[in-house]
Amino acid sequence: MIEVNKQGEVWVFAEQRGGKIEETPLELMSKGRELADTLKVPLAAILLGDKIGGLAEQLARYGADKVYVAEHPLLEHYQTNSYAKVIDELIHEYAPQIVLFGATPCGRDLAPRVASSVKAGLTADCTDLLIGNHEIKKTGTVYENLLFQVRPAFGGNIIATIINYDRWPQMATVREGVMPMPDPDVSRKAKVVKKTVHLSQTDLVVVILSEHLQAKKVDLKASRVIVAGGAGVGSKDNFKLVWDLAHCLGGAPGATRAAIDLGFIDSDHQIGQTGRTVRPSLYIAVGISGAIQHQAGMADSQKIIAINNDPDAPIFGVAHYKIVGDLNEVMPMMIKAIKEKV
Repeated sequence: MIEVNKQGEVWVFAEQRGGKIEETPLELMSKGRELADTLKVPLAAILLGDKIGGLAEQLARYGADKVYVAEHPLLEHYQTNSYAKVIDELIHEYAPQIVLFGATPCGRDLAPRVASSVKAGLTADCTDLLIGNHEIKKTGTVYENLLFQVRPAFGGNIIATIINYDRWPQMATVREGVMPMPDPDVSRKAKVVKKTVHLSQTDLVVVILSEHLQAKKVDLKASRVIVAGGAGVGSKDNFKLVWDLAHCLGGAPGATRAAIDLGFIDSDHQIGQTGRTVRPSLYIAVGISGAIQHQAGMADSQKIIAINNDPDAPIFGVAHYKIVGDLNEVMPMMIKAIKEKV
């Protein structure tokens, strides 16, 4: 267990693949910067890989005061054991008070291993992070400047705030897309700390012979317009209307988990608590009831139009414009009107 260090740094795991930093850790830098400034401590990034030292400059531009760089040929490809061992050693040496990971496949695999190794708590899939004080009412003890880790719980039916006041570092994974991407500042510089890595082949459980990456079919986070369909669309054939409306508007098709489970569209298009979080200029929800799990992924859209035949559907609670009607009648009319004006 790491001793509580009130002056410890805030760390962000700078996940990289193929010499390119992933988007989620860059998003996390904005929240990390906010937390570090509140605590009046430095913000540091942890960068692991092989021949990736040049990425430290990019992390500085996104808010890092310090970048810990660990380079080794055995870190070229991500493996749980090797990465966890290096981060464990860094945590024991520097005792940060907060360590953040993106809730990516890599982060969801790595963070629990690190937390177990350093005997710290971990809150997964957070949607917000705050600094605050907590009082134990039985004893009157007040713990100041704790990390409030906010996430949906009980199937998304409540929002829970989780704290860790005695086993540090305070650790969390944060869902991709929930933090705004900070604007890079080319004038910022960071202190680069190069660490010696002690790894051997015995630290790797498997040998990676080759790696094949499949590109995403759609970049929902970059789309200014999203037309999303839910189970209420009714069928895969009907879902073609979602595609058609999205293409008319120059946008991307999205979906709820229910629509994906029904086979209407593949999982790259999923939006919600277990999918992507998006903030487009325009979000059109078609046949979506609006469960809190889905709202968690789209409620911050600038303008929301909801189409549903149920006037009491929860989606209307967050929609700016509400259309009560049969989507099979409404959507063809919208598509026709848009095409005639183009």
